[in-house]
Amino acid sequence: MKLKVEKQYEGIRLDKVIAELLPNKTRNNILKLIEDGFILVNGKSFKPSQKAQENDEIDINEPEPKKLELEAEDLKLDIVYEDSDVAVINKPKGMVVHPGAGVDSGTLVNGLLYEMDDLSDINGVIRPGIVHRIDKDTTGLIMVAKNDAASLALTEQLKKHECNRVYHALVYGEIKEDKGRINIPIARSKEDRKKMAVDKDGKEAITNFKVLQRYKGFTYIECKLETGRTHQIRVHLSYIDHPLVGDKVYGRRKVIGDQGQFLHAKKIGFIHPRTKEWMEFDSELPTYFKEFLDTLEKID
Repeated sequence: MKLKVEKQYEGIRLDKVIAELLPNKTRNNILKLIEDGFILVNGKSFKPSQKAQENDEIDINEPEPKKLELEAEDLKLDIVYEDSDVAVINKPKGMVVHPGAGVDSGTLVNGLLYEMDDLSDINGVIRPGIVHRIDKDTTGLIMVAKNDAASLALTEQLKKHECNRVYHALVYGEIKEDKGRINIPIARSKEDRKKMAVDKDGKEAITNFKVLQRYKGFTYIECKLETGRTHQIRVHLSYIDHPLVGDKVYGRRKVIGDQGQFLHAKKIGFIHPRTKEWMEFDSELPTYFKEFLDTLEKID
C-alpha cells in the first residue's frame, strides 16, 4: 500500500500521521511495523518521531498474516442479528472480546469462530471480525464485521461518530441534574498503565447522560457516547463523583455482591455497509441488573 502525506499533516510525527491514515491499526501495531521495516518513508527506514513533510511517500508492506490457531468454541452466543456482512452479538458478563495476554479461550472471538464461517481478518489473527470492544464485565451489544469491506465501513462510522451507542448504567449517589455532557479528555494513566485517566493532554472524550430513575443513594442513567475511548464511561462517571456500581477499578473498593459492574450496552445503531440502510438494535438489561433495580425500588 502506498500513501502520500497531505499538507495538513506536515510537521506532525510520522507515527501519528500513519495512525490517522490507518484507523484499523493500533499505535502499537504501527510501531512494530516501523521497527521491523515493513513501513518505509521515501524508500527508507525512519524514526517514529520524525516529522512528516508534504508529499512524503509512505510504503506499507505488511507481513503475511500468521495462520489463525485459535480454537473455535461453542459458547452459545446470543446472536441478535446476522447477514453476509455484519452480525450483532449480545455479549454476556465476564466474557473478554478477543484473546490477549493470558487469555486464549472463552472469548467472544472463540465463539464467533464456531458460529460463523466468514469473519474479516483486517484487524489481525486474534481479532477476526472485531471492530470495537466492550469491557469484560460490561454486557450488551457489539457489532461484528464478516468481511473486510464491512470492517472498513463500520470502523469509519465509529471514527466519524456516526454510530449510535447507548449504555445503561447504575451509579453511586443521586445525580441532581436531569441530563449532562461530560467533555473531558482521557489518556493512559501515568501511574498505572493498565488504567485510563482524565488528562488535559489526552484525546477528546465526550459522554452525554440523562437520568432515568433516582433511588436512595443511587441513580440509574442512560449514557450516549460521542467518542469511544477505552473505559470512557467508567472514567467519566468516576470523575464527576458518581462512579459505576460494581466497578472495582474506577469505583469504590467495596462492591455490591459479585455481579460485576452495572454497565450495559443497550442500543447500537449503524449504517449497513452494503445496503446503506440505518439499522438499530435494542437489548434487555441482564437479569442481575433488573433484579437489583427492583430491590432499590422497594427501599424507602
